[in-house]
Amino acid sequence: MLKNKISILILVFTAVFFTSCELEDLPNENAPTLESFADGASQADVQSLAVGLEAVMRNDLEFHYQTISYIGREYYDLTGTDPRYTGELLKGPLDNNGFLTTRAYSAWYRVVKAANVLVTAVENSEAGFSDATKRSYYGYANTIKAYALLMVANRQFSNGIRVDVADPDNLGPFLGYPEALTAIRNLLNDANSDLTNGGGTFDFPISSGYDGFATPATFATFNRALAARVALYQGNKSDALSLLSNSFFDISGALNVGVAHVFGATGNDVLNAQFYVLGQSGQEYMIHNSWIADAEAGDTRVANKSFMLSTPRMFDDLTATHQMALYTSNTDPVYLIRNEELILIYAEANIGTNNAEAVNAINVIRNAAGLANYSGATTDTALELEVLNQRRYSLIGEGHRWIDLRRTGRLNDVNFLPLDRMGDNALDAFPTPFSENVN
Repeated sequence: MLKNKISILILVFTAVFFTSCELEDLPNENAPTLESFADGASQADVQSLAVGLEAVMRNDLEFHYQTISYIGREYYDLTGTDPRYTGELLKGPLDNNGFLTTRAYSAWYRVVKAANVLVTAVENSEAGFSDATKRSYYGYANTIKAYALLMVANRQFSNGIRVDVADPDNLGPFLGYPEALTAIRNLLNDANSDLTNGGGTFDFPISSGYDGFATPATFATFNRALAARVALYQGNKSDALSLLSNSFFDISGALNVGVAHVFGATGNDVLNAQFYVLGQSGQEYMIHNSWIADAEAGDTRVANKSFMLSTPRMFDDLTATHQMALYTSNTDPVYLIRNEELILIYAEANIGTNNAEAVNAINVIRNAAGLANYSGATTDTALELEVLNQRRYSLIGEGHRWIDLRRTGRLNDVNFLPLDRMGDNALDAFPTPFSENVN
């Protein structure tokens, strides 16, 4: 039932949030408008907005993950459907008015807008919500908003993002990457405070992707996990460790515990577009050869996440042997964050203060992949390289490699980000879309 409701609400959110200007100019008596939600919303209206916020996050999700995976040389689109995936995206410069720049940018800001509308609707609702219920809505909405802002900030990097976009007629300034991370941390902290004071249950249904995180208290552990990721990006290891202690981090727990986008093949639900049919023509999403060549013998992640084609795939002077096989069906979940990443954050955050504990966490990941305990040097640099390598194999296709190389200063090192052809370049950010009119 909830999946069907989410699917239907995708259509509503498409109408409301994708074309709000058109709705204002051409009112439709049978369609919702922003104003109808923002002032005097009923309990059912607000609940629908909350469910819709989860739904709208899945729009163009695959495009976000694919493009930052290509630019980070994790895998390539060698289908030949659009030469820009192997040309512009790997060589630059990126067109600030092209779809490679604007599509994911717009998608994440639609999530931000959906969260802002939900907050406004709760504030002005006629439903008579208790203070605790209101705060649970605020905590939920602003956690999702912070996540969306983090995704777009990671794409834009030094080009900056707008954090304050609540008033479309008075947009806030662009913030640089460090300032954006600070603002996102602050938003997560405010949301966590609301969740802590948000009562025992949410007032709205939530999908199975949030199993184990479906109350304000348990959802707060997801919030703290996101904050730990941000702290790591900020280079604040002590904060990362502190935040992990209040998250769902479990060094002995299952690696795939976490919050996920869910998909379905029935009714109006949507499918996981990052599932690729193995061996099928037109599905040549190919892992970079170095990922296969550099793997340790016996690493089960290689067998679990790749599929060797009978003949190599060649396109645009690029060649690869193994197809991407991260997802085994078109209804597999896509995780926003999971325990395996948290264990790796824990390992990295301990480097420099407790290297023995960092090795312990590294071994949890290695052993889960069928590898022996780490036996290399235990200097800070050696352990950072080992964590980076484990993240490379554990988190392939999940949106991390490009960011990891950039934040550790290795993006321009061909030993980490290979340049396969003359004219290929290591791009560090997507440009600000032309429509933003920033000089």
